[in-house]
Amino acid sequence: MMAVRETLSVAIDALRSNKVRAMLTSLGVIIGSASIVLVVSIALTSQKFVIGQIEAIGSNLVWVELINAGSKGQPLSYELTVADMNAVKATVPGVTEVAGTRELPMSVVVGGRERPVNLIGVTDGYQAIRKLIMIRGRYFDAADMENRSKVCLITKQVSDRVFGFDNPIGGTIRMGELTFTVIGVFRERVATFGLSEIKDESVIIPLTLMKYYTGVDVLRVLYAQADGADDVPAVERQIARVLHSRHPAAAEYDVQTLTAILSAAKNISLALTIVLLLIAFIALLISGIGIMNIMLVTVKERTREIGIRKAIGAAHREIMYQFLFEAFLISGGGAIIGILIGLAIPVAVQPWLPGNLRVPVSTTSVLAAFIVSCSTGLLFGYLPANQAARMQPIESLRYE
Repeated sequence: MMAVRETLSVAIDALRSNKVRAMLTSLGVIIGSASIVLVVSIALTSQKFVIGQIEAIGSNLVWVELINAGSKGQPLSYELTVADMNAVKATVPGVTEVAGTRELPMSVVVGGRERPVNLIGVTDGYQAIRKLIMIRGRYFDAADMENRSKVCLITKQVSDRVFGFDNPIGGTIRMGELTFTVIGVFRERVATFGLSEIKDESVIIPLTLMKYYTGVDVLRVLYAQADGADDVPAVERQIARVLHSRHPAAAEYDVQTLTAILSAAKNISLALTIVLLLIAFIALLISGIGIMNIMLVTVKERTREIGIRKAIGAAHREIMYQFLFEAFLISGGGAIIGILIGLAIPVAVQPWLPGNLRVPVSTTSVLAAFIVSCSTGLLFGYLPANQAARMQPIESLRYE
């Protein structure tokens, strides 16, 4: 124990006598270990953000569309109906909510000019499934749906174009032959960038009123919300089975989920993390080579010192441990500083991030950065340490 303590003390004294050299040597380790912590933190944050955005749309959402819907040769018996929607909710286990929609290009008159909008008829449950947020006013209630009330919801873009700075609630807009009273202004909880039926300029009305425009009472899209993401595959299969049992065998339906998109997002995030970690490990490799080079120079410079220590009885392993301790202190100290920097940067940038986004700290990345950095120092410090330990005392003492 005394020998180890003495060897460690000699190693520390040697590093103190060359502080600038030790700091510059550990700089690569600092950068490499900080990079590992930062890469993992950024990867986890970005993955959490992307997956959160997708899940906000509905990771447990299943939707169905008729293939070639609306084509002239398509029989009406192929079309999705409200009865199909109710059958899905009643017979498919794990379904917590259903909704149906039908959209139609329409126009509203603004300042004597017609402006195109996307008219969407919806059933009960649509707000819960699509997670719509009411900016002003209210959503449809049961009476609006049952009584075919001529009321509508509009996006903020429609509100700005039609009503300007005036309050749109209670105002009227005319689409075709019907005039609707605006009862609410809404937005999507998470933007789908036009990939859903909701566009920038959209108007939502009760589905029961869409028959005035289309002449038929059918759905374009049937939505079903599963109890959880794990239930989605079973719900997907059951919905397909229910629809095929209720319609002619020739009818084809496209049943879709966000599971594939979620899986792709996770795989892309993992691939990027691996690439960035490889870059961080390359930085550590370069720093390890730097440690080895400096330690070889140090051994050369301290040849006479090594000879004196051996002459007064220092064992082979004591000389080796001394230089291994020096390499460990350089890499370990650099790892600690790098880890602290890697943890401090996310904390410093947190105030500038969106309010609902938090940067997670990965304990695994901290441990990995420390272990890999120290291992790098010991691995590349072994050759110089072994070279120093194998020196002959007489030759070392004669060295000038």
